[in-house]
Amino acid sequence: MLEVRQARYFIAVAEELHFGRAAERLRMSQPPLSQAIRRLEQQLGARLLDRNSRTVALTEPGRVFLGHCHTLVAAAERAQTAAEQAQSGIIGMLTLGAVTAAFTEPLPAILGKFRAERPRIQLRARELDTTEGVQALLDGHLDVAVIRYGGAGIDGRLSSTPLRRDRLVAAVPAGHPLAAHDEIDLAELADEDWVWIPREHSPTYHDELVAACRRTGFSPMPVHQAGSIHSQLAMVGCGMGVGLVPHTSSRPEVPGVAYRPLCGPVPLEGLALVCRSEDPGVLVEQFMACALASVNP
Repeated sequence: MLEVRQARYFIAVAEELHFGRAAERLRMSQPPLSQAIRRLEQQLGARLLDRNSRTVALTEPGRVFLGHCHTLVAAAERAQTAAEQAQSGIIGMLTLGAVTAAFTEPLPAILGKFRAERPRIQLRARELDTTEGVQALLDGHLDVAVIRYGGAGIDGRLSSTPLRRDRLVAAVPAGHPLAAHDEIDLAELADEDWVWIPREHSPTYHDELVAACRRTGFSPMPVHQAGSIHSQLAMVGCGMGVGLVPHTSSRPEVPGVAYRPLCGPVPLEGLALVCRSEDPGVLVEQFMACALASVNP
């Protein structure tokens, strides 16, 4: 197989048509260059140069071969440049996983800043729950994740940096009597019809909501099930029941929903930026720095 070094040698001789000048251009002595070209012709089984004691000329196979040598050397130079740029974080791909709430806040600001600073980095994102995020990081399927605090602490191979703290608010139909209150005691929702996100969709989040209700003295009895916070709020807006959501997910644009703070308030584990502890890579380090700068300007 042709080596890039051989291609460089042949290009120099073919362009200079003089072994002495070609050797000087390559910063080597002439005898090794002449031997390298002879070995190349033997390897290819073709005469590339017509040469005598005074002149050197390209043969037809030599002219055809020269074009491919230029292509090979150019491709090798592009590959080297790409590797250097990837090493410095100029180009590359970053895979990100995040819980649903993170796509409302803080990811819009983080991703906007990161794209502006690293426009040539490809980003691939997926929505997932905390448990999935931990496993995907450990399996190498994700580079970085925005998940809830608790999940990141279960494995010493992960490094976690807090991004924000959350609290729960009540989401009730706009026409509900409790919508007239300035704040709601969580116990007042005990006997309501609940719009709930099942545990299989997000175990960590589900367990936190159940624990909050049990601390108040009741276990919620879900009547309706939603697949995401967005659909949960839409169902509340339809008057189907009440729900609990992170305060950062309380969207005023969802019609028919009133958000009320809870007496207490009721805390919820916040979001953390999580990556593998050992050698996360330059792109992850750059993303982490960008994220922290975005949430702590």
